[in-house]
Amino acid sequence: MRERMEQDLKVRVSKYMSYLLRHNPENLKMDRHGFVDLDELLQKLEERFQIDKELISEIVEESERRRFEIVENKIRALYGHTIPVKVELEEDKVTRVFYHGTTPDAASKILKVGLKPMKRRWVHLSPTVETATEVGMRRTRNPVILEIDAEAARKDGLRFYKATEKVYICDAILSSYIRITPQRASKTKQPKWLAHACT
Repeated sequence: MRERMEQDLKVRVSKYMSYLLRHNPENLKMDRHGFVDLDELLQKLEERFQIDKELISEIVEESERRRFEIVENKIRALYGHTIPVKVELEEDKVTRVFYHGTTPDAASKILKVGLKPMKRRWVHLSPTVETATEVGMRRTRNPVILEIDAEAARKDGLRFYKATEKVYICDAILSSYIRITPQRASKTKQPKWLAHACT
């Protein structure tokens, strides 16, 4: 019971941290790289939660998708920003295919108009079908997994960046580089248009 309550607290704190570091720092002083002072962030979080710096470190270290980074008592979100920050990431020049998990309705639109950042500053991609499926299942029980031809897109000037082991980002992707992952489509129950899109 206690472990469950602690995990629930971590989830709520993590969500508020994401809001502050990705979307609205409120009264926190954020530099152009997205960093804020860790002690100042702790004071802000203490307005809502009874926590300490150790819990923040645990949230950072335990995150499967590595949402945050702590450097010399400063912390920032690594991706997912809607505010203008300059996060310098390593460019990926070798991965041939990326994946994107989404809902059937969203997939239908993406295949027509391409992948766009929408409210975020970057498109988020996954390096494996499994990771893309995990992401897609946050929005639907039966996600559609899109396959991005990174090799072809890269030749045409698009750049991909590694945010974490499970998250890669890039600018908008044209629909011509996107298709339904064939093996995924054949194993799951999908709408009629999807079966047609895979033929």
